[in-house]
Amino acid sequence: IALGERILRTIGPSEEIAARVAKLRQFQAMLADTVDIGSRTPFFCSGCPHNSSTKVPDGSLAAAGIGCHFMALWMDRNTVGFTAMGGEGAQWVGQAPFSKRGHIFQNLGDGTYNHSGALAIRFALSSDANITYKILYNDAVAMTGGQPHEGGLTVDMIARQVRAEGVERIAIVTDEPDKYAGKADFPAGATIHHRDDLDLVQRELRGVKGISVLIYDQTCAAEKRRRRKRGTFPDPDKRVFINELVCEGCGDCGVQSNCVSIQPVETEFGRKRRIDQSSCNKDFSCVNGFCPSFVTVHGAKIRKAEGIAGRTDPLDGVPAPAEFSLGAQGWAGIIDGVGGTGVVTIGAVLGMAAHLEGKGCGMIDMAGLAQKGGSVFTHVRIAPTPDEIHAIRVSAGKADLVLGCDLVVSGAQKVLA
Repeated sequence: IALGERILRTIGPSEEIAARVAKLRQFQAMLADTVDIGSRTPFFCSGCPHNSSTKVPDGSLAAAGIGCHFMALWMDRNTVGFTAMGGEGAQWVGQAPFSKRGHIFQNLGDGTYNHSGALAIRFALSSDANITYKILYNDAVAMTGGQPHEGGLTVDMIARQVRAEGVERIAIVTDEPDKYAGKADFPAGATIHHRDDLDLVQRELRGVKGISVLIYDQTCAAEKRRRRKRGTFPDPDKRVFINELVCEGCGDCGVQSNCVSIQPVETEFGRKRRIDQSSCNKDFSCVNGFCPSFVTVHGAKIRKAEGIAGRTDPLDGVPAPAEFSLGAQGWAGIIDGVGGTGVVTIGAVLGMAAHLEGKGCGMIDMAGLAQKGGSVFTHVRIAPTPDEIHAIRVSAGKADLVLGCDLVVSGAQKVLA
């Protein structure tokens, strides 16, 4: 816009340039005037350890960091702020002398700890700040796809490392306290607790002067699911159901578990709750509330619907689409959806098809927290030749097509504009 107006003032009138400037102004106005109709907020997976691990006692505050646990910021978890990777706790070291608050909990993922978080603990130890580091050990670098830890990091290895750095009070909280017997070598004085005692343990640790460490050990729910499919992780032979006739719809099961598999169901007696068995990862924390409507079923399998794929051609009767004339400007499209719906795959297929036809193509995938139910966008540009593609990102007013694979994500301002 600025360049166009300068040219018009300097060189003189030009209908073509004036029209171009007007069009750009229209696009900018569209961008400014468009608002989000919907927002697809990422959330912890069903059975995610962070549903329990990110809780803090009444009156306490937790600081966020890099990792899946960051999503606690968007929940009622008394969690605030964020840091760069490896800077967890450093912000409180600077704030503590000016705050009346005497202590914070600092969430620290095991992947971040292994990457650079140990340096943050070392720095905090050199200060006078009171911090309890909650090292959330999920047995995988979960946020970026479940990669194994470099160096074979284990819970007792972390405990020995932080003791060597100078941390005196170390507590381990787990959903399986007996699993370490004969397999782990913890430093002297480290204590092991069941996750049911998390609140009590945290209340004790917040009274410890200086730096203390709580290691919360529970395998990532997504990793459990993957490993169970491969037969490398125990799969409890039971499932939990909610008897809708007994359920009073209070929602306490959702409060206890913070789990997205707890879903509302409308009945003739009002709104009740049910468990989505297809997404349940068998964490069983939903049964911790005071509720008589839960039923555990042992030795049963989910009934699967009979497949219909291959019976008919899904393209029967669908008219052939009109062919788009690329022209000098080429073609631009945005594909949007939720992680796992094939958004990136569609972009890759379109790009490869263009490549095979000798055309120019470019894609930008914006996946973000796709694995956690977050939004995904793929920007696609296709032109007669690669030289005619410049900026791949599709800006306001420039899309020839918006292919929405999720209605909520399609209602985002960046898509609508």
